[in-house]
Amino acid sequence: MRTVLQMLGAWLAALALLHAAPAAAHKPSDSYLAVQVADGRVTGQWDIALRDLDFAIGLDADGNGEITWGELRARHGDIAAYALARLAVQGDGVACPLQADGPQQVDNHTDGAYTVLRFSAACPAPPQQLQMTYSLFADIDPQHRGLLRLDAQGSTRTAIFSPENAAQRFDLAAPDAWVQFRDYVVEGVWHIWIGFDHILFLVSLLLPGVLVWQLARWQPVRSFRTAFVDVLKIVTAFTVAHSITLSLATLGLVALPSRLVESAIAASVVLAALNNVRPLFQGRRWTVAFVFGLNHGFGFASVLADLGLPQGALVLALVGFNIGVELGQLAIVAVFLPLAFALRRTVFYRRVVLLGGSLLIAALAAVWFAERAFDMTILGF
Repeated sequence: MRTVLQMLGAWLAALALLHAAPAAAHKPSDSYLAVQVADGRVTGQWDIALRDLDFAIGLDADGNGEITWGELRARHGDIAAYALARLAVQGDGVACPLQADGPQQVDNHTDGAYTVLRFSAACPAPPQQLQMTYSLFADIDPQHRGLLRLDAQGSTRTAIFSPENAAQRFDLAAPDAWVQFRDYVVEGVWHIWIGFDHILFLVSLLLPGVLVWQLARWQPVRSFRTAFVDVLKIVTAFTVAHSITLSLATLGLVALPSRLVESAIAASVVLAALNNVRPLFQGRRWTVAFVFGLNHGFGFASVLADLGLPQGALVLALVGFNIGVELGQLAIVAVFLPLAFALRRTVFYRRVVLLGGSLLIAALAAVWFAERAFDMTILGF
């Protein structure tokens, strides 16, 4: 208990050292589509990251590394043309031409500034079924995703567009709550798989799971059961911790600035990796997973905040996302643990995988911490 309290104190002290201003959250490229179908009209708002648009069409005219309001306003027509050419809408199988509406706007998400593009779709008749085809940045960033929130018939549904799932069809009748649940499970799995900092934190805790620290050195465990129980404690502690803070943040009971959250996540990866080099919490790594898992939950919550939650199925969506995160973690463990156990007696595993891998993870996470805490760009991802 004393160790846990010390870790909590250190974590809170580290957060207190950071300025509370927002900063880039260093998450993968996403855009946010909010589409409404009401009174036979289809309207929408599309939030697209300025950093992504700058890479695609060039917004920084003077090349000084900053996108000014004047530079952005001057390219409003180009932005609208570029984006709307990569989104197609059909109502009941008939094309609905898109047009940009309203002036240029900018909004801030958890990972920086986004342009706000308002548009409308001219469907010839009130649609009963909507088909959307999304190809934004598909030619330059295969990891990019479009996160859709569709409001129709007084209900909200969500979807994720990707190069593999670019065209999707939606019946505009009230959606099945279990379909929404499934969508959020998929989103949870996807988020943990593309959340490099979350994965590296988990891997840092798993690397010594097939070893034990004895006589000032790492020794292989004797049985798979021992390794499995150790890993089970770690994954369970991490899951319980991030579930607590994810729920609190999503329900609006607790809120922390993105800069603090993302910086602390990077710091947790550094500490977890360095613990493999010089163990301080050997046999108690589950406490590390729990304490720092609390902060990772706030990171997960930022994804749900940007995606939007259906108010009519709030709890179901929250549970679905959490289950998805857990399934994503278990898939990683299922691949990692048997391989690590098979290699645990080799010098290669202890020297290259454990020691070398941990040092590499710590170095990478230290760079992330510097970028997030001091609002600077070194690696850019």
